[in-house]
Amino acid sequence: MTNAQLKIDLIAYSKSIGIDKIGFASTDSFLELKERLKLQQSLQYDSGFEEPNIEKRTEPNMIMPQARSIVSIALAYPSKMKNAPRSTRKDPRGIFCRASWGTDYHHILREKLAKLEQFLQERVADVVCKSMVDTGELSDRAVAERAGIGWSAKNTAIITPEFGSYVYLGEMITTIPFEPDTPIEEQCGTCTKCIDACPTGAIVQGGQLNAQRCIAFLTQTKGFLAEEFRVKLGNRLYGCDTCQTVCPKNKGKDFHFHPEMEPDPEIVKPRLQPLLTISNREFKEKFGAISGSWRGKKPIQRNAIIAIAHYKDQSALPLLEKLLVEDPRPVIRGTAAWAIGKIGGHEVKEALNQALEKEQDQEVCDEIQKAITRIPYYHTNES
Repeated sequence: MTNAQLKIDLIAYSKSIGIDKIGFASTDSFLELKERLKLQQSLQYDSGFEEPNIEKRTEPNMIMPQARSIVSIALAYPSKMKNAPRSTRKDPRGIFCRASWGTDYHHILREKLAKLEQFLQERVADVVCKSMVDTGELSDRAVAERAGIGWSAKNTAIITPEFGSYVYLGEMITTIPFEPDTPIEEQCGTCTKCIDACPTGAIVQGGQLNAQRCIAFLTQTKGFLAEEFRVKLGNRLYGCDTCQTVCPKNKGKDFHFHPEMEPDPEIVKPRLQPLLTISNREFKEKFGAISGSWRGKKPIQRNAIIAIAHYKDQSALPLLEKLLVEDPRPVIRGTAAWAIGKIGGHEVKEALNQALEKEQDQEVCDEIQKAITRIPYYHTNES
């Protein structure tokens, strides 16, 4: 069998197992990406979650010396939730970003890639393959761009003509020299809606993202959030979709091809108050299957506290005051103090003062003191 015929057969097989788009790329060095990554590191714009070795991220042959081509795949995920519960001041809810709806996409794509590997192994005796999804050395987006899956947009996402940017990406390096596909020409044009809409100004310019300011990254951190970011978080518990939802190329894009990607509304748009007291076991049982749980419950709880402050939910004050004096984690105690100050009320100053007398952690003390000084300014109509 020729490589050309094998490529045709692999494309057909990929469709039969539910891969929505497939493309093929060379293993040449990603030279443009390499320079961009060097600049990102020098500016401290990277998130720290990436592979730190730039050479590994841009030199496929460092990962597999005998590599001859890369197969890139894309799976479309839903952008709209059926029967989504409303979030109101009386019933405030948080939200997980669309990319974390349904079963963790890492598992879904790895299963698809494993089937592609098996398909090739059954036809080429000495083939060697290595697959990766998101956490591998290579940049999924750079591979997808080269393989003609889509173009790299100004918000740094890959936009496909068929599915917009609502796609999961993965790739497989292989020793088979498949003919590479042609990249798609960039189609953002003069549009800057994603840049203009970014809540924190994280999109520095078209194609350049400061991950340290990106809400999608910030929701996954475990420490204190700077106040400038707390007030921008809204009710986001994990991730951020703003730069995708404002994109004209995503208008009307909503695909429900994969049942395992369908969201459970009570999981991806949960009530906020129950998150404050959820146990580790309960968190794992309820949220463990989605990708948004990978950092554990602490960031989600911190973000839930911030979201409660966003809604100024007075009914949550007893829970927040309990966290302030009883939770063993300084980040949760300090964020609770900030939220109490934002919500305000007749008796919160006394609760904050009492907590301050017992608090030993300096960062938490600072948060309590700032919350105390701000209460009158948030509630000037109170006696």
